[in-house]
Amino acid sequence: MAKMIRVKLVRSPIGRPEKHRKILQALGLTRLQREVTLPAIPQVVGAVRKVNHLVQVTEA
Repeated sequence: MAKMIRVKLVRSPIGRPEKHRKILQALGLTRLQREVTLPAIPQVVGAVRKVNHLVQVTEA
């Protein structure tokens, strides 16, 4: 099984590009301080890197 990561939304997507908001929505981060556990597959890691200025990432 793939390694898991925990991603937490710590900064607001208000005023950010639409692309960043859609990435956050696809990751399941719809509200501030919401935390999701996701597999550390290349697709997820790439999406997290695009919005790394809005999220906090830790190993699960």
